[in-house]
Amino acid sequence: MTEQRVCVGAIAGAFGVRGEVRLKSFCAEPAAIADYGPLWSEDGARRFELSLGRPVTSGFAARLSGVSTREAADALRGTRLFADRDRLPPPGDDEFYHADLIGLAVCDTGGQPLGRVHAVLNHGAGDLLEIALPAGRGTALLPFTRAVVPTVDLAAARIVADPPEGWAE
Repeated sequence: MTEQRVCVGAIAGAFGVRGEVRLKSFCAEPAAIADYGPLWSEDGARRFELSLGRPVTSGFAARLSGVSTREAADALRGTRLFADRDRLPPPGDDEFYHADLIGLAVCDTGGQPLGRVHAVLNHGAGDLLEIALPAGRGTALLPFTRAVVPTVDLAAARIVADPPEGWAE
């Protein structure tokens, strides 16, 4: 991608027979995804104008420009949608876009390196940081809570964490 973009949603598949998609929004206010267009595919090769339809289970029925058949909609299943960063509101205090956290160095409260943020996950019970451990030891999950992650310093590109006992084993 030539411009910095942030993932704001994903297509879960076709909805109906007239080219609508089932859209899952990753925005704090789910319907706000329609305000951040145009949306782009992850590789930046496709551009979509979006119009939201009615709410459906786990998202919205939505129309994307250039998608007019069920087959075309279903072919987009799994496509993540990105918005230009400058179209998004600035995060509030103690709020972060996941894209800003990925790649940050993570150290413990004593300054010892723990790894780097590989991904930010959320399976419904809160955000988890997937930390790539040093020396190719794999990854470990760290709850992204104030108690476990007291400091996120974007300017210094680091996170200070106080992981629970045995978290990386």
